[in-house]
Amino acid sequence: MTIRFDGRVAIVTGAGGGLGRSHALGLAARGAKLVVNDLGRNGAPPAASLEVVAEIVKAGGLAIADGADVANPGEVAAMVERAEREWGGVDILVNNAGILRDKSFAKMEIADFEKVLDVHLVGSAICTKAVWPGMRERNYGRIVFTSSSSGIYGNFGQANYGAAKAGMIGLMNVLHLEGVKYNIHVNILAPTAATNMTTGLMPAEMMDLMSPASVTPAVLYLVSEEAPSRVILGAGAGAFAVTHIVETAGIYLPEAERTPETIARRFAEIADPSTARPLDNAFGQTFKFVDAAARALGLALPRQGGK
Repeated sequence: MTIRFDGRVAIVTGAGGGLGRSHALGLAARGAKLVVNDLGRNGAPPAASLEVVAEIVKAGGLAIADGADVANPGEVAAMVERAEREWGGVDILVNNAGILRDKSFAKMEIADFEKVLDVHLVGSAICTKAVWPGMRERNYGRIVFTSSSSGIYGNFGQANYGAAKAGMIGLMNVLHLEGVKYNIHVNILAPTAATNMTTGLMPAEMMDLMSPASVTPAVLYLVSEEAPSRVILGAGAGAFAVTHIVETAGIYLPEAERTPETIARRFAEIADPSTARPLDNAFGQTFKFVDAAARALGLALPRQGGK
């Protein structure tokens, strides 16, 4: 199977350099028409985006540069409308734009917390909201949110960044449920790469292995026609892995035993990873708990969805 994007239109945000540039070049090399977005001044695209466009065009592809601020709904709407005028619609959105404002939480200003959330999480939602109606109408869409191990597992000094990146997981889970009947697949990339955002954070020997190009194959898979949906795909240094969110089976406690002391005593049983399973949606947990209570009490309940 060869993955191609002939006839598809893609927007990659933050594509003037680093991961975004690599993703844009990768999509264009396989036939996609590209909107190369990066933050410009007064709406004009920056030189970095123009250079990526020139590189794509020189290789025989089609691309336009855009300078929209992903946290500005009006500018994002204009970017999407331009793509629709040029090429008829947007099939692929790679939410990649981001910034860092790292500090320990004790020293972090709330303004820096809000700014990082605005660009990463709110900006991704704004861009997705702008392409969502067209994808629903055409019954096709592929969307990637760029999360991070900092959001999944935590990282010192990145409370703002980690919160934004973790929020993307919740956004993906909901949009997967809302988009599935319209053939809109929504996934998360959790990359690690040597970019301007990571300069100085790791030894040079590690950075040498972590090229943006080593991550891009994961994006190309996640936005392909045969892509899965609701997947968290990690990528870095040529290695790839999937993060699963699961919940243990847990236990039911009779009312007389429903105390913090009982939970403490039986916590290993409650947390037993061998019983962990994924849930389809939020009600999956509710129905699981109610079913456990009903079985313990000998009650017959009507069957419900979820698992």
